[in-house]
Parts: sequence; structure tokens; C-alpha cells
Amino acid sequence: MLNQIIIKTLPLIPKSFVHIFAKKYIAGDSLEDAVEVTKKIQGLNGMTTIDVLGEFVTTKNRALHEMEMSSKVLDAIKDHNLRTYLSIKPTSLGLGLDVDFAYDNISYLVDKAKKSGQFVRIDMENSPFTTQTINTYKRLRNSGYDNVGIVFQSYMRRSESDITGLLDYKPSIRLCKGIYNEHKDIAFKQPDEIRNNYKKLLALMLNNGLYSGIATHDEELIRFALDEIKDRNLTNKDYEFQMLLGVRTHRRDELLKAGYPLRVYVPFGKDWYGYSTRRLKENPQMAGHIFRSIFSNN
Repeated sequence: MLNQIIIKTLPLIPKSFVHIFAKKYIAGDSLEDAVEVTKKIQGLNGMTTIDVLGEFVTTKNRALHEMEMSSKVLDAIKDHNLRTYLSIKPTSLGLGLDVDFAYDNISYLVDKAKKSGQFVRIDMENSPFTTQTINTYKRLRNSGYDNVGIVFQSYMRRSESDITGLLDYKPSIRLCKGIYNEHKDIAFKQPDEIRNNYKKLLALMLNNGLYSGIATHDEELIRFALDEIKDRNLTNKDYEFQMLLGVRTHRRDELLKAGYPLRVYVPFGKDWYGYSTRRLKENPQMAGHIFRSIFSNN
């Protein structure tokens, strides 16, 4: 009930109030903000990935602007010698406009990153773009780029076959639950179903020696991953935990202090309002969690 009330009244909520929770999860408006946050996390022996806020662009000019911003992220990583990499959203670079146009933009960034020894992660968005995103990844790998990774979502029913189909590439995969509100025919909807599939997919990745980004704040899944790491005698070169900026910071710090590799997702940009409200609308279950987090430090 609380979730739906928040969603329905969201357009009436002043931006200043939305910013109360948004600022906890976003580095700031500028690239400099993301650099400073990354340096602070490095001080805790952590790593980050930097993302320029913005997705589902509607013009090629906007996509080119987003590409330029992502290019500046690569420059900043090199200039400041940061323990981070660039994450990109394909639709921010034009995937919803023209597949080849988007590929040119993405390949430009991946090529620039490769020349300076950097890595790029292609985020997975909602279901209309899943196949196109996987095909873009394959196209990059077939063109000789090995400095690029991809993301899969455990709530998508197709993820097991998608990962299996990429095994020959030995991909670096970030595994998350998924945030978009997908239809039950293509996505698991119950929390236990999503958790069980996450465990199944993570085991598939580890069984095949894939570098695994364990992206979750779910304590059950964190403990499952810790058991897998111990039972398989994995080294810190085999995996890393990943968390969003501002979420479960106490648990994040516990894992870092225990010596586990952990990367924090650090978004920045002036599209914080759109980013925040889209996330709430796409997944109403987040609304209550975020509302309560305003009054919590955990």
C-alpha cells in the first residue's frame, strides 16, 4: 500500500524532497563528484564503476553528447589513476534509435579504453533491448575487444540460456537481480524464484571459470556467494562483490575489511531526478525501501 501511494503521488512531490534520497545514491552532478567519491572508496580499499546518468535518449545529438561525457570519464580515470571502469547504458548511446549508430558509439569508447588499458561494462536494460545488447557485446568481442563485459539479470527467464550461449567468449559478467518491471511470461516475479535463479546462474558462471561480479545487497545471496567462494577456494582474481552507492554501506565496509574485493556503482549527472523517478516507477517495490532509507543510515 505504501509503495503504491508513493508512486501515485510522485509527480506532486517537490524535487527538493526527491533529492533527499537521490543524493544518497548519486555522486553528484559532475564528473569531479564521481572522481572524489571513487577516491574515498579507494581509501577503504574498494573499487568503483562510474556511470553517466541518462538512458533511452530520443535523438542522435543527445546520444553523441552522452558518448562525449563517457569519453571524459575514460580521460578522468587515466588522469587520476583510478581503480574504476566505465559502465555504459546502450540506450543512452542510441541503441533505441539505430543499432549500427549505437555500435559505432560504443565501439569508439571500448577502443579508446583498450588503448589505455581500461575496461568497459555494458549494462543490461529492459527486455526490448536484451538481444540487441548481447549482439553488440558479441560484435565487439568478434572484433577483437576483450576489455568489455556484460550484465545479466536473474529475474529474466532467458538469462541461463543467454549466459550459456556466451561461454565460448569467457565473458566477464555482472550478475544482478534486475530492476525493470517485466511481464511474468519472461521474468520471475516472486522473490524466492529470483533468488534461486541468481544462485543457479552464479554457480553456472563459477563452474565455467567466468569472472563474476556478484552484484547484490540481498544478505541471503551474499552468504551464498561467500560459501561458494570458500568451498571453491576462489581467489580475489576470480570474482568481486558489487553494490550500489549508498546502499548497505555497513555491510559493504564489513566485506572490504574482511578482504573481499568489492566494487561500488557510482552514477553521476544532472539527470538524477529522471534516474530516480524512473527507478521508482519501473519497480514500485523499491518505493517503500527508498522512503524508509531516507530515515536510515544503513
